[in-house]
Amino acid sequence: MKAIKDYPEQVRPREKLLALGSDALSDQELLGILIRTGTKEKSALDLAQALLTRGGLVHLAQLSVEELRQERGMGLAKAAQLKAAVELGRRIARQNPGPRPVIHTPQEAAQLVMAEMGYLDREHFKVINLNTKNQVLAIDTVSIGSLNASLVHPREVFKLPLKRSAASLILLHNHPSGDTRPSPEDLEITTRLCEAGQLLGLTVVDHLIIGQNNYFSMKEKGYI
Repeated sequence: MKAIKDYPEQVRPREKLLALGSDALSDQELLGILIRTGTKEKSALDLAQALLTRGGLVHLAQLSVEELRQERGMGLAKAAQLKAAVELGRRIARQNPGPRPVIHTPQEAAQLVMAEMGYLDREHFKVINLNTKNQVLAIDTVSIGSLNASLVHPREVFKLPLKRSAASLILLHNHPSGDTRPSPEDLEITTRLCEAGQLLGLTVVDHLIIGQNNYFSMKEKGYI
């Protein structure tokens, strides 16, 4: 087995990044830098390739620490480093230092959260708070776990929007399976929350189900 230090300097991932920038590196090379060291049998690049062959970066982002450690040579420290890197990427994706986004269509709302929510391994229910100009005030996480009436209670859904004096809301949650078709529970919760919003003076504009690079809009399909 050839260690990374035995490669010519110009093709070593770290040196290549310093010389050419991170854009010049392949997924395998970037992952190899994060993994740092290999084993007697595999270099860091070999470990990176073994992880990527499971399903690419998308699948890698879904793996838990325990699942990452199933790859021989991936200890707790390496697995934790990769999970931390994935989480940083998600947080960067949802930060917007510029003007507040304005939402006019279901597609615009979906694009705002797709990078973060499309590949989560559990269902997350979130709320986009909008002002009277359809500008995004905040995106709140209401619950994590399979949707049911106890987890997605109107009290929890509307508590922060009321404090922020939001004018309207967009509900959204992800389906880890990637299938965005609504379940009977999804439809029941949508109806319940729309009715609660009317009583509180907060309009539920839409409820989006987020999949992997796709979405389902309750408004577009006539459920709202």
